[in-house]
Amino acid sequence: MSKAGKFIVFEGIDGSGKSTMSKLIHDAINEKYANSYHTFEPTDSPIGSVIRNILKKRIETDEKTIAALFLADRLDHLQNKSNGILKCINEGKNVICDRYYYSSYAYHVPHLTLDWIIEVNKECANLLRPDVVFFMDLSVEESLSRISKNRNFKDLYETEGKIKAVRENYEAAILKEGAKDNVIRIDAHRSVDEIFEEVWAITDELIGGLAK
Repeated sequence: MSKAGKFIVFEGIDGSGKSTMSKLIHDAINEKYANSYHTFEPTDSPIGSVIRNILKKRIETDEKTIAALFLADRLDHLQNKSNGILKCINEGKNVICDRYYYSSYAYHVPHLTLDWIIEVNKECANLLRPDVVFFMDLSVEESLSRISKNRNFKDLYETEGKIKAVRENYEAAILKEGAKDNVIRIDAHRSVDEIFEEVWAITDELIGGLAK
């Protein structure tokens, strides 16, 4: 039976480059080890589709409902029998995930308390904690600059006030929970090549140790 794979998560505020970096690391793992699976939250499941329509302002609802939908999407993401994260890891694949429960910690406060969000996500943590979380650390100013250059449409959370709050919430969550999830802070102001070199060195050591 194959050894279980590793679970590698990328987190960060909008524009931090986490999606780009997660895909580059996924490609690098596949090139060297041929056993990577890339995924993201919200997912492209029916629940995730509802969330994306809310973020795009096509559906209007309250923040508590959004938080509950993210939790439901995450539980299905983990446990889905056809393509769930746990299934992939048990098959020996290394799963690269663009956002996980730290995004809930960051985006759903102050509408709900951080302690409450951590508590309701405990089932997810009990099912699967990340082997490493790369927090792509970017300033609010640089985030806004990148968003204005690269996007024609801003979603529900892409305003200066909300991005500032989300960054502060990430910091609070990492201070409170980061040691449990091996959160590693990555300076996201640098070039893609510089960031990749740092992240890949950590990832390769993590997976290479598993492969021995």
